[in-house]
Amino acid sequence: MTKIHEECGVFGIFAPEKQDVATTAYYALFALQHRGQESAGIVVNDDGVFSSYKDEGLVNDVFTAENLARLGKGNMAIGHVRYSTTGCGGRENAQPIVVNHLKGNMALAHNGNLVNSFELRSELEEEGSIFHTTTDTEVISYVITKERVRSRSIEDAALAAMDKLKGAYSLVVMSPSKLIAARDPHGFHPLCFGQREDGAYVVASETCALDAIGAKTVRELEPGEMLVFTREGVKSDRSHCGGQKALCVFEYLYIARPDSVIEGNSVHEARKQAGKFLAKKYKIDADVVVGVPDSGLDAAYGYAEGSGIPYAIGFIKNKYIGRTFIAPGQAAREDLVRIKLNVLKSAIDGKRVVLVDDSIVRGTTCARIVRLLRDAGAKEVHMLSSAPPFLNPCYYGTDIDSRKDLIACHHTVPEIAKIIGADSVGYLDMNDVRFLTGGDGSGFCTACFDGNYPTPAPAESGKNRFERPISENPKFQNR
Repeated sequence: MTKIHEECGVFGIFAPEKQDVATTAYYALFALQHRGQESAGIVVNDDGVFSSYKDEGLVNDVFTAENLARLGKGNMAIGHVRYSTTGCGGRENAQPIVVNHLKGNMALAHNGNLVNSFELRSELEEEGSIFHTTTDTEVISYVITKERVRSRSIEDAALAAMDKLKGAYSLVVMSPSKLIAARDPHGFHPLCFGQREDGAYVVASETCALDAIGAKTVRELEPGEMLVFTREGVKSDRSHCGGQKALCVFEYLYIARPDSVIEGNSVHEARKQAGKFLAKKYKIDADVVVGVPDSGLDAAYGYAEGSGIPYAIGFIKNKYIGRTFIAPGQAAREDLVRIKLNVLKSAIDGKRVVLVDDSIVRGTTCARIVRLLRDAGAKEVHMLSSAPPFLNPCYYGTDIDSRKDLIACHHTVPEIAKIIGADSVGYLDMNDVRFLTGGDGSGFCTACFDGNYPTPAPAESGKNRFERPISENPKFQNR
């Protein structure tokens, strides 16, 4: 784990008539693949009968033509691509989760991370609940199910659950007759909805997924808003709105696809702006500017535009290797970067290079990329990060759960340059990161950079907090 890993991606569709909603979900998940490469899943609703398939792997590996055909047709479906931030990988932790309860059935897909999942799970277990996964998504499904048993409707149950859930969640929930989308009151991660010409309503983590299935974006859900899609149309509930807005700024810097639009702002333009901020701060005497594929390319282009130094394509990325690629043996694993990226030597040889990447997290990947440029004949390599230094764990969805492996926590900038083999290192300034989209600088979560958390820190924050050995679990001490 040498880079920040993505979030998860969620999708939902409510169609007026029965159709091939499974294939629609498949295409949408393809567009959201960048948000999670560990597992994928789809649940189809045909008149209240749920058909589900999920497994480990990329979307096109999980869903063969036969698997999609088995899901059949329906008027609703939800889908999910996962990168684990709570709980380990494995098919048992893949989403969506399907629950059969006293009043019917429910399917749920979740992007985010709760800060009170440990407490909620403990309470539920003490009441007799039995968990089959190690994810906080199952905790959410139990909380909603518990409320559903004593509520008049699924939307009432979801609203009551939102009173108990703390932290980051963008949810898509499906009942036999309704599709529900909900976003946490801080709005940590994006969630939008749109409509196709055939009248179908669609919900997704990013607008790029709506584009992929021919839907027109209507708008994003407000932080704290819940939408209910039925045959009568769309109903909005804003009873949980009005909290401190805290959109993860890393959505703009790294997580989201560059062709997505978040809160009316182009992700591509935000990354270009990060590069322009870097150009103002770091006036480097160099020959070319090179970006690290993929999320460093836009910032590199912005730096070139702001500095006047020519932009060059420095790396060719192997498009056929996903995160599921298994390198045979330790030596091959060490050279994984070389397998995934190859230097365009004619653009680098004899040049002084400004290298722009989305972040410097643990330093391992950066060191290997710098070495690739050196081996290709670069005279100088100046490494710039379009994010500030990572100094704090994230509790809301990325996989930084401690300070232990963060290079900026333990070394000065000159030391980091020496460690990764660069002539110099520079970071985006904290005063600039808040103004990537030209606003007033408010409304972002920047806790991983500055430690200003929008919520209290969780008592249990480790990624494996539901799967620790008995000896490490305080519940079982002295037993």
